[in-house]
Amino acid sequence: MLSERVHAQLRDAIMRGEHAPGDALKPQVLAKERGVSLAVVREALVRLAGEGLADRLPNRGFAVPACSDRRWQEIAEARRAVEPVMLRMSVERGDVDWEARVRAAHHRLSRTPAYEPEDGEFYSAAWAEAHRAFHRTLLEGCGNDVLLETFDRMWTASELARLWSARRNPGRDGVREHRLLEEAALSRDADAAAEVLAQHLTLTAEGLTEGLTEGLTEGLKEGAGEA
Repeated sequence: MLSERVHAQLRDAIMRGEHAPGDALKPQVLAKERGVSLAVVREALVRLAGEGLADRLPNRGFAVPACSDRRWQEIAEARRAVEPVMLRMSVERGDVDWEARVRAAHHRLSRTPAYEPEDGEFYSAAWAEAHRAFHRTLLEGCGNDVLLETFDRMWTASELARLWSARRNPGRDGVREHRLLEEAALSRDADAAAEVLAQHLTLTAEGLTEGLTEGLTEGLKEGAGEA
């Protein structure tokens, strides 16, 4: 479907950093570039706004979300409020199939290189997808589609912040953090799992907040071109 294709193209362009924070997303220009109608582009932009990848500006069209500490802190706060609760529900409700999916998702994440030589200091696309799949699988045991949709939106917003700031952090042991998450969840210790996840999200928030400032001063598009 044409609208699906244009939505995917625009989404990928934003996630690759082809449009910097705050850049205008002009429907007329985008429609001309892609050889499609204005209606198709507007539909795609409305969907992107719903996903948190575009801001809908009153009487001014659309733009890539602006980068600010406040915006990221709000996303981080929301994740710390929602995701540990979802994980607690997953631990309490998840069945054997959920356990198997968690093990498989963690295995894939642990075997996927976080960085590739051509990606410079940015996480590889394969690792980013394995990372998303592991975190979502952990929470899928909650059985609540509304909460999972909320997670999807927050994760997408977090990934956009990660694009702007995700440099190597040699002092952080992400492999160990993810292993502890898997172990706590599959041991059916809801309290421990929620606490481990809260700590994991706190470290992520701190790292991204620091990286946002550094990454943007160095120039987003130059760095994103290496990813």
